Amino acid sequence: MQAYDELGKNAANFVPLSPVSFLDRTADIYPNRDAVIYEDRRYSWTAVRERCRRLASVLNQRGIGKNDTVSVLLHNTPEMFECHFGVPMAGAVLNTINTRLDADTIAYIIDHGESRLFIVDRELSPVLDAALAICQTQPEIIVVDDTAADAQPELGRPHLDYEAFIAAGDPGFSETLIEDEWQAMALNYTSGTTGRPKGVVYHHRGAYLMAMGTVASWALPLHPSYLYTVPMFHCNGWGHAWTMTLMAGTIICLRSFSPEKFFELAGEHNITHFGGAPIIMNMLASAPDELKPKFDHTVKALTAGAPPPASVLEAMARMNYEIMHVYGLTETYGHVLQAAPQEAWSDKPISEQAELNARQGVIFTNLEGVEVIGDDGAPVPHDGESMGEIMLRGNVVMKGYLKDPVETEKAFEQGWFKSGDLGVIYPDGYIQLKDRAKDIIISGGENISSVEVENTLYKHPAVDVAAVVAMPHDKWGEVPCAFVETVEGIDVTEEELIEFCAQNMARFKRPKKIVFGELPKTATGKIQKKVLRERAVGEG
Repeated sequence: MQAYDELGKNAANFVPLSPVSFLDRTADIYPNRDAVIYEDRRYSWTAVRERCRRLASVLNQRGIGKNDTVSVLLHNTPEMFECHFGVPMAGAVLNTINTRLDADTIAYIIDHGESRLFIVDRELSPVLDAALAICQTQPEIIVVDDTAADAQPELGRPHLDYEAFIAAGDPGFSETLIEDEWQAMALNYTSGTTGRPKGVVYHHRGAYLMAMGTVASWALPLHPSYLYTVPMFHCNGWGHAWTMTLMAGTIICLRSFSPEKFFELAGEHNITHFGGAPIIMNMLASAPDELKPKFDHTVKALTAGAPPPASVLEAMARMNYEIMHVYGLTETYGHVLQAAPQEAWSDKPISEQAELNARQGVIFTNLEGVEVIGDDGAPVPHDGESMGEIMLRGNVVMKGYLKDPVETEKAFEQGWFKSGDLGVIYPDGYIQLKDRAKDIIISGGENISSVEVENTLYKHPAVDVAAVVAMPHDKWGEVPCAFVETVEGIDVTEEELIEFCAQNMARFKRPKKIVFGELPKTATGKIQKKVLRERAVGEG
């Protein structure tokens, strides 16, 4: 009936969705609750809102607004949290930059994103100095002075102090500068493992729904005590700055991770939730018992990437930590699949529970669809063996890649986002990641999943961290090469590990070489397989 279509949108019944709105609601209802805690600083929700409004106001005074990029090179400090509200509140686009990037890559990001203003932690200013010396764009520089920093180098160019900068803003600033929920809100660059990083663009609607979906799928209660161990530069810290604001939580900032600092803060603030890469879980599980605070409640954690081995899950469970394995990409605002636990799993042995929890799982409530599509373009059978590419669809898929229509078009195909990840789907509908398409090892015509070999290695008690890549081979073309960090105090030989794999998986899939030593990792704890692939060439 056409009459339905005659009822249109108006200011009363349609407001663009944006997570910025969470701040006003929480500050209005819980004005005096602790919002952000860092070292000797403690801000209420009233104070946080005023600081974010000042930041938005002073950006607005400079003419920085819609489609203008504000770049930040900051650790997980209150200023980084404030940028997640103040910058989009001004209508601008927040560009959080990995704190471990080199000057050349940062220069590329500044130029490609056309940064209007750059906020930097003084300790990180030398790399920015080097970047600005080689890039064309010259944004205004704002410096954050943190007394907890290990160094306070001088910045070799004009700049303003962050506190003085926001002091010039209006604490009552409340202009509505978000015109459309599809408006660009954040710009996050991929790791650039195969060339220059790509600029992934998020919109307000996606960020809003990411936060909402996390609340539902993680069963997040009101007033969580959240220790921010995920770098906020990584997919905007999985969107948890907005999620915790929505639930009026208390955010405990962690400038840099160490098990000692984590446990100190966890105990002091009686944390309930945190997130981190599997390497973080490994470090916490293997830390001395005297460091670990005792909790009367279950601490809930999200981990993304390669699933922690069964031994780590068991150790964390004994500490009263409940870990949920999730999956996502920069292009999906962070986690969009979860190993949602079933009640029947709790009756199974811990090793079997670990196998079930190791799967990437089913869709979060923020995603609309997922499929595993085979080479023939059809969904693969739900048999846990047939491999295909994981395809995703929903409001938490990026707008596209900035200034890159070719790569944007390649990423979207027939109504799906192509993840580039290969996986299988089990009869119960749970998906398991098998490999990145580029990481599949093709040995003598046989496909070998590096993830499968890694999971087998993790079953050995001596293996703490493992990564498997292709190594050139004269006869087979390429074969698996494993890089391994061992558990302190447990000795194992290369021959023992290779034979262990041969006994626990198809023999042709076993690694042909084991290299012991510390593995290279990114700032978010991900193993740098690009570096290992280069090393493997020399091992072959």
